[in-house]
Amino acid sequence: MAYLRSFFIIFICLMIGKGIQHLTGLAIPGSIIGMLILFTALSMGMIPAHWAMQGCHLLIRHMALLFVPVGIGLMNYLDLLTNNTLTILLSTIGSSVVVFVVIGLATHYKENQ
Repeated sequence: MAYLRSFFIIFICLMIGKGIQHLTGLAIPGSIIGMLILFTALSMGMIPAHWAMQGCHLLIRHMALLFVPVGIGLMNYLDLLTNNTLTILLSTIGSSVVVFVVIGLATHYKENQ
């Protein structure tokens, strides 16, 4: 019963996120919006964490299997990826550097307080 409740909570947050994305036309995927809704509800205590824990642990445990369809789907776009390799590589490295700098500065600021 705990798994059913957990998956129901995750599914409801997903559907609300997809609904918000569809109604507003945001460029953010509905699944991300749903995840933010779930995070907010758990952080604010609107949903007890133990209600969602069972399903989350199960999904995380089998996360590698969930990426197989995406990896296979990328094969359809191999030409596009090959043509844009430099752009993808530079944006990945650039965004990683920005994240490292921001985290480093935040940690430095926090340690020196």
